Amino acid sequence: MALLLKSARCIDPSVGLDRVTDLLIRDGRIVEVAEGIQLNKGVEIDCTGLIAVPGLVDLHVHLREPGQEHKEDIASAGRAAAKGGFTAMCAMPNTVPTTDTGSRVKAVLARASEVTRTRVHVAGALTAGLKGEALSEMGDMRAHGAVAFTDDGRGVQDSGMMRRAMDYAKQFGLPVLAHCQDESLSGEGVVNEGAVSTRLGLAGYPACAEELHIARDIALCELTGCALHVQHVSSARGVALVRAAKDAGLPVTCEVTPHHLFLCEDDIDDTYPTSLKMSPPLRTREDRDALQKALLDGAIDCVATDHAPHAPHEKALEFELAPNGTTGLETALGLVYTALVATGRAELALLVERMAHAPRRILGLDPVSLAVGSVADLTVIDPALHWTVEASDFESKARNSAFVGRQLVGRARHVLVDGYATLENGKAVPC
Repeated sequence: MALLLKSARCIDPSVGLDRVTDLLIRDGRIVEVAEGIQLNKGVEIDCTGLIAVPGLVDLHVHLREPGQEHKEDIASAGRAAAKGGFTAMCAMPNTVPTTDTGSRVKAVLARASEVTRTRVHVAGALTAGLKGEALSEMGDMRAHGAVAFTDDGRGVQDSGMMRRAMDYAKQFGLPVLAHCQDESLSGEGVVNEGAVSTRLGLAGYPACAEELHIARDIALCELTGCALHVQHVSSARGVALVRAAKDAGLPVTCEVTPHHLFLCEDDIDDTYPTSLKMSPPLRTREDRDALQKALLDGAIDCVATDHAPHAPHEKALEFELAPNGTTGLETALGLVYTALVATGRAELALLVERMAHAPRRILGLDPVSLAVGSVADLTVIDPALHWTVEASDFESKARNSAFVGRQLVGRARHVLVDGYATLENGKAVPC
C-alpha cells in the first residue's frame, strides 16, 4: 500500500534537506521526495504545519522484560516509545535473568517481534550476571543480534576486567556502553555530594566517582582501541574528559539524559521527591548548564532517556530506599524541543542529529534518511502543540516521571516504522 505525507516540512541534515515537500512511501521505503505528488490509490496524510524527520532512536532504555513486567514490558515500552516519537530503542541487559547469553538476546528480540513494531535492539551484558567477575558470552550474543555491550546499572569496578571486556568487544566490532561509577567513592550516596545533600541530610554521591571512571575508561579505550560510549554523563568535568578524548582522536562518544539536561540538585526540596532520585544523581546548576552547552557544540553526541520505569509502591518508599530512575520515552522530544528549539538556542537540524542520526552511528545501525530508497522510519512532529506532562496520559506502565506537570511545546503526531504507523494522530497504534 502507498502512503503519502503531504506538505510536510522535511528536515534531514544528512542529505541537506529543509523544505516543505511531499514524501511518498511504498513497501516500507521512501520512493519519492518532491512537491505536488499525486496519489491515485493509497492513504494520504495532510502534514501542513508539521515537521517530518528521520525516526528518533533512544539508545538507553530499560524494558524490564523479562522478570520485572510489573514495572514495564516490551509491549508497553513500545507504545511509550511511539508516543514519544521514537522508532527504535536499545534495551539494557539488567533484566531478570540478566541478558548475558546469546539465547537471552534471541529471546528478547523474538518477544519484541511479536508485541511491538517499534524496533528493539539489545545491548548484552559485559560480564556474567553484571557481577564484574567473569566475561559474559559476548561472541554468542553478537551472533544472536546484540549491538553493544554494557554493565549498565553499576558498571565494571575492576580495571583489569574492564580491559578484557573491551579487548573482546573490539574483536567483535561492537561498542562498550560504560556506566561510569566508582562504587568505593559513590558508596551509599543518593544525591549529589554538596550543599543540597547537607541541607537534606542525605548521603552524598560525589561527581568524582563518575569522573574517575570516565578517565579510566578513556585510558582503556586508548589501550584497546575499543569504541567507548559514556552513558548518562552528568558533570562539567565528565564532559571535559570526553571532549579531550575526542580531540585526541579516540573513538569516544557520550550521551546525556533529559533529566540531567533540564534539572539540577536544587530541584530536590524538603518533600524528598523520589521521582528526582537517579544514578548518577542530579548535579549542580553549573553542571546542568555545561551539559546544555556541550550538547549544542557537539561534545555530547546524543540525547538518551535512560528510561527507568518503576512501580508506584517502589517509588513511594523513603528517598534512601526508593529505586533510582525516571521514565523518559514520552517526554524527551518535548523537553528538548521546548528548551532548545522553541527558544531559538538550537536549530531543528541539530535535534535530528542528536536524536536520530548519532544514536544509529554509535550503535552501528543502518542509516535512515529522508531520501529515496531509505527505509520509512519517520517521526512527524507538531511544533505548535502545547501540552502538559500528565502521568494519566502515559502509555508506559510506570508513572515515575521527573517532569509531571511540566508545560511543553512540540510533540510527535505520527510515527512510522518500516512504513507502518506506530503512532497515528498522537495515539499509539497496537501491534
